[in-house]
Amino acid sequence: MHPSSQGVTVVALLADPDAPTQVAQRMTRLLARRLADRAGQGRRFHVVVVSEPFTAETEDPATLMRRITDRASAEEWDIVVALTDLPLHAHGRKLVADLSHEHGLALLSLPTLGGLRLQKRARRAVEEAVLALLGPQTEEAEGTPGREVLRGPFARRLGPVHPGQVGEEETADLRYVVSGPRGYLTVLIGMVRANRPWRLVPGLSKALAAALATGAVATVNSTVWSLASALSAPRLVIATVGSVALMVGWLIVDAQLWHHAIEGAPEARQRARLYNASTVPTVGIGVIVCYAGLMIINMVWALFILNDQVFASMTRTPLHAMDYWTLSWFVASVATVGGALGSGLESDEAIRAAAYSKREQERRQLLEDNDGRQQET
Repeated sequence: MHPSSQGVTVVALLADPDAPTQVAQRMTRLLARRLADRAGQGRRFHVVVVSEPFTAETEDPATLMRRITDRASAEEWDIVVALTDLPLHAHGRKLVADLSHEHGLALLSLPTLGGLRLQKRARRAVEEAVLALLGPQTEEAEGTPGREVLRGPFARRLGPVHPGQVGEEETADLRYVVSGPRGYLTVLIGMVRANRPWRLVPGLSKALAAALATGAVATVNSTVWSLASALSAPRLVIATVGSVALMVGWLIVDAQLWHHAIEGAPEARQRARLYNASTVPTVGIGVIVCYAGLMIINMVWALFILNDQVFASMTRTPLHAMDYWTLSWFVASVATVGGALGSGLESDEAIRAAAYSKREQERRQLLEDNDGRQQET
C-alpha cells in the first residue's frame, strides 16, 4: 500500500467494462464524502474510476488478485477495490469478496449482491471493504483478519455469508463466500440482472415481426373470436404458460444458449449449472415482456377493428368490453407461438447479443473455447 499523500487517501475503483464501470462511476460522487464521515480522524479521500477488462480470460480469484496487485504497483493508489460482474468461485464456494490487507486490495463480485438496489448495495460493500483495509489487521479464528468488519453488513444484507478458505500461496488474506439455497438464489438474481433481459425485446426484431403479423391476422379471424369467447380463465392461463415456455425453449435450443461443461471437471460443471440457471429466467423475462407488449398491441388493434354487429353474427353473442380483453389475451398466446417460429429467422449471434450482456457473451465464449481445448487434450 502506498502512503497517503498530503493526508488524502486515494481509492481506485478498478472496474470491468460495461455494468461494473457504470456502477463504479455512479458511486463516486457520494463515496469520498461517506468514507470521510465513517473513517473520522480527519481523513480525506479521493476516488478514481479505472475501467479495464482485468478479468479477461480467467475466472480464478487468485489469478485476478495477482493481476490487481501488478496493476496497482504501477500507480500511486492507496487502496484498490476491483469490481466485476463475474460469478466467481473459490474452493467450490461462490465468492463475495477477497481482501489483501498487506497490499490494500479488494476484489468484489457484483452478482453476490443480488439484483435489487444493486447500486446502493455495491456502494455499501465498497465502503466496508475500504474501511476494512484501512483498519488494523487482527488475527481471529481460522486466521481471518478483521472478521467482524465485513461480516455485519454482508450478513444482514446478503444472507448466509461467512469467511471462506484461502490458500497459503494466494494474495488474499481474507475471503468471504456465500453458500446455501439463499446464497445461490442471490447470485442467480444478480446474474440475471447483469444480463438485462428486457433488451431481448428490441433484439428479436424478426421474431416480433412474425408475432405481430400472426396477431393481426388472428384478431380478424372469426374462428379465433369464437375460441376466445369459449375459453375459461384457467385455459387462457394454460395457453399463456404453454406459449411462453415454447418460445423460451425454442430460443434456448435454436440459438444454442445451453452451456455444456466437460465431464470430470467439477468447477466447470458448477459454472455451467449456474450459467444455465441464469439463462432460463433471462430469456423468460424477455419473452414475458414481449408477451405483455403483444397483449397491449392486440388490444388496441381489436378496439379499432372489431365491429359489434359482425362479432355478434359470427359468435352469436354480443360484443362486451370483457371480450376485447379475452381476445387480446388469447391472440397474444397465438402470436407468441408465431414469434417462436419467426425467431428461427434470427441468427444465433443476434439472439445471444439480445439475451446476454457483452461481458456474458465473452465469458460464455471463453468457457466454450476452454472446454473445447480440454476435450481435445
